[in-house]
Amino acid sequence: MNQFDVIVIGGGHAGTEAAAAAARRGARTALVSFDPSKIGAMSCNPAIGGLGKGHLVREVDAFDGLIARATDAAGIHYRMLNRSKGLAVQGPRVQADRRRYAAAIQSMLARQANLAVVAGEAAALRMVADRVVGITLADGRDLAAPSVVLATGTFLGGRIFRGEERESGGRVGEAAASILAEQLRGAGLPMARLKTGTPPRLDGRTIDWARLDEQPSDTDPWTMSPLTPARTLPQVHCAITRTTEATHAIIRAGLDRSPLFGGAIAGAGPRYCPSIEDKIHRFGDRDGHQIFLEPEGLDDPIIYPNGISTSLPVDVQEALVASIPGLERTRILTPGYAVEYDHIDPRALNATLELRAIPGLFCCGQINGTTGYEEAAGQGLVAGLNAAAHALDIAPVILDRASSYLGVMIDDLVLQGVTEPYRMLTARAEYRLRLRADNAETRLGPIAEAAGCLGEVRRERLKQRCDARARIEAMLERPLSPAELIGRGAPVSTGPHRRPGSEWLRLAGVTVAQVAPDLVADADPSLLAEIVEDVRYAPYLLRQEAEIAMVRGNDAIALAADLDFTGIPGLSAEMVERLSTARPSTLGQAGRLRGITPAALAAILLHARRRAA
Repeated sequence: MNQFDVIVIGGGHAGTEAAAAAARRGARTALVSFDPSKIGAMSCNPAIGGLGKGHLVREVDAFDGLIARATDAAGIHYRMLNRSKGLAVQGPRVQADRRRYAAAIQSMLARQANLAVVAGEAAALRMVADRVVGITLADGRDLAAPSVVLATGTFLGGRIFRGEERESGGRVGEAAASILAEQLRGAGLPMARLKTGTPPRLDGRTIDWARLDEQPSDTDPWTMSPLTPARTLPQVHCAITRTTEATHAIIRAGLDRSPLFGGAIAGAGPRYCPSIEDKIHRFGDRDGHQIFLEPEGLDDPIIYPNGISTSLPVDVQEALVASIPGLERTRILTPGYAVEYDHIDPRALNATLELRAIPGLFCCGQINGTTGYEEAAGQGLVAGLNAAAHALDIAPVILDRASSYLGVMIDDLVLQGVTEPYRMLTARAEYRLRLRADNAETRLGPIAEAAGCLGEVRRERLKQRCDARARIEAMLERPLSPAELIGRGAPVSTGPHRRPGSEWLRLAGVTVAQVAPDLVADADPSLLAEIVEDVRYAPYLLRQEAEIAMVRGNDAIALAADLDFTGIPGLSAEMVERLSTARPSTLGQAGRLRGITPAALAAILLHARRRAA
């Protein structure tokens, strides 16, 4: 029998981050995959990041994760979304060469100490007294470990739909994890079905590019990971087109053959990334919907038409594509399809992403009801760190809503559950002025270092940044008179009072060059820009500190795992149901459940104190 500390099942974005994170913490880790050559595959769109999602990528990177560096190794189109708005809601997004991305992930895993890749199908969990102790592969081999991470993506009970076609699978041409799905259902876990989909892939050599609007890559040389010194690949253009009234008529005529509208698919799909059938049905008054034509690689003719995810029959897909400007003669290489799959109600998990009912079993990615590479990678990181903590008896890593989008996501999942695939949005974070994509290293680097999951290069960078930050902040605290600033061209009024440079920067039109000219020439531009943004938002951030302190104070009040909410006077039946399902471990978590009133919190606190006395 092969003995490990952590076994990770699944080689997608969640599984690869989980395996690498566990190994970085010192756990002997096995990554189990149907086909190791498919590890790191981008199942859907060839892009990483976006609004809210880009924040997650930067945060995973702050823990020395894989996704941001792999994105830069494969990046062929960089675009900062929401550039006209404040930094808090800007989102870095990168088109990646699909083949190069997977190669980068596989290369990093191959170099990772404490990590072995095992080819095979995870057929069953091995249990002793309701505690996981390893897995059995379909070929009969046993792997032992006190921690197992499920990162099964859309493969858990996966079923593919395309018009009247049906087949088992989690991705076209790849088998579903059916045996494992049966075991989990048999264990009485709270499970349901969700749905996702993908558009047809197009032959870029048959697209009339001259008729389409180009979307160039950003010219400023930012990268997804700060460890990437510069972009290494040629940059390509994307293009934009739109559906037409003719497209919509073709889709409406084919709805009776759609598995979405015929009742074959019961699972809910992602609200923020609906199929083209859903768009036409729900937004029938619109005369067109944008489609972004995204290249899948530098030496690959395949184009991903972002915006027309569909499970319509192949003949209908061919007709609708031919009705779109610029695509009249375009050939479909792989038709689109929908996938329905099993997921576990994430309210059955605690904040470490461990199943409460099965100690040692952790879940991450789409099995928890999320959608997207970035959400999967973030959960994989947290599950891997905590699976290692469970196996090695070291401190868990629990992030809160004030520290990270990772904390927001996990808090949302384990407390509120899902009714549709969960997608990260900047609007979900109440402290988003603090949680910018540009300051992820500063926020999370010390936490990552304390968790022991940073490599030598990252630790050295963190030390250098801390030293540089102290120097910059000291220079910005030097007092300056209005006369000094006026002499440097700053639009300020004359007066006798000297003020720190940081305060002058909060005035409209005052620049760093006027406050501290030496910094412009000497300081790291990205770090300087981050600190200036902190300085300008400082008054607003200070107002949030009291609220955050109160929230963290409530999160320090523990609730017993076996607390019987039915025995607390004053709670409605609906409150009891929500509390009993979510099993909040702290008073703060209870307060974040929908429908739990301040009066209910007071009753819970009083009951918990009496019980502890």
